[in-house]
Amino acid sequence: MTSLSRWLKQGTLIACVAALTLLAWRIYDSERGPALQPWHLHVPHELSAKQLDRTDWAGWLKAEDQVFAEVEHEVSAPLDLAQVPLFNRYRQDSRVYPPGFATDWNRSYLLRPEGPPRGVVVLVHGLTDSPYSLRHIARRYVELGYLAIGLRLPGHGTVPAALTEARWQDWLAATRLALRTARAEVPAPAPLHLVGYSNGGALAVKYSLDALLDPQLPQAQRLVLVSPMIGVAASARFAGLAGWPAVFPAFSKAAWLNLRPEYNPFKYNSFPVNGARQSWLLTDALQGQVLALADDPRLARLPPILAFQSLVDSTVSTQALVSGLYRHLPANGSELVIFDLNRARDFEGLLDPASVTSLTGLLPPPPRNYAPRILTNQGSGSSAMELVSTVAQSQQDSHEPLDLAYPPEVFSLSHVALPFPTDDALYGTQPTGAEDFGVHLGTLAARGERGVLVLPMDELMRLTANPFYPYLIRRIEAGID
Repeated sequence: MTSLSRWLKQGTLIACVAALTLLAWRIYDSERGPALQPWHLHVPHELSAKQLDRTDWAGWLKAEDQVFAEVEHEVSAPLDLAQVPLFNRYRQDSRVYPPGFATDWNRSYLLRPEGPPRGVVVLVHGLTDSPYSLRHIARRYVELGYLAIGLRLPGHGTVPAALTEARWQDWLAATRLALRTARAEVPAPAPLHLVGYSNGGALAVKYSLDALLDPQLPQAQRLVLVSPMIGVAASARFAGLAGWPAVFPAFSKAAWLNLRPEYNPFKYNSFPVNGARQSWLLTDALQGQVLALADDPRLARLPPILAFQSLVDSTVSTQALVSGLYRHLPANGSELVIFDLNRARDFEGLLDPASVTSLTGLLPPPPRNYAPRILTNQGSGSSAMELVSTVAQSQQDSHEPLDLAYPPEVFSLSHVALPFPTDDALYGTQPTGAEDFGVHLGTLAARGERGVLVLPMDELMRLTANPFYPYLIRRIEAGID
């Protein structure tokens, strides 16, 4: 017993020393970064999940107006302009100041078609994002006669500090509110579609699984997922540990994984620890529910899912989408679209071999309950793309040439590129002059000495628009009727 007791004491001592060392390193690492700004400190007052479940769309818009007025009063109005760069979304005189645009796409919106709507679609954006990200898909639905409801999730569209206290349960409650509104505006049997991007994709699937268990929740007839967050890096599970030093005011910067200049009018650049933590909690709850319903006959009532995913994605797990969701789907007409790497070029041998071979083994052997469709130029001998498809329950592939090609300078798509056409005014690589949001982020091409820019070079290199958007929108249109 003496030996065991001594071993336990030594183990406890080692664990304590390791914990203190990690804590000290985290404090040191966080304190090296830039100072916290007003948009990192003020947390607006959003509706809670309970309040969201008791309100309607008018009540939500009223509360949203109050939140944006609060940000204006507490953050933008009192800014010391001598301390804030002109290129900042919270400066009232900045060209990227969202309230100065004809439409502030940070806010929830409802777009009506000409004439009575023949259907309704709810669109849910991603983490740190805003309703701007799905506006092109929303507009196409409206052109085809649908009412489009673009939801702003609590904690988004205002200031990054709002995500330090956000909870995924609040986001799910807001999704329930949007679906209730959809059915109040356009009653059944008119079709109801649910579109989710990134974190919004996880919320769309979670809501649809909840609706299988609760008949009071209106069920969508179709899900469209864009870069869905079905799984994230396992390290996100322990993200909360990185924020522990922030309980002491002197170390409040430890609550942030990164602090970046806020030059994007419709997306946060700074990211708090709680954002990573909530994303993991949501995906963990979602995957647990999928497994729990795997053998439940009610899963057969899940609406068909059309998902679009880049083969390589540094934000979400492509493998989790396949193994954590599609592997469990019933034979309900679901499709999975994968955008492959640009295999027509080797980029001077600079591509990671693991990424080059990542398509191998991604999909389970056929037959499958869903139809995978892979956009690739692997067998075309050029940058021109072809579509390799396998019908559900079949083992035969079909090959169809597409009138699309990889731009020669692009080696892959990215998580953030998929929902944006190349002519998007903010993120497009060939923006049009129809709209102006103060900056063309998709055309930035900075070169020079390292250590000069205030943001990492890989953020400037990340593709922000989808050269294959025409295919994406055609596939969505094909299922609208």
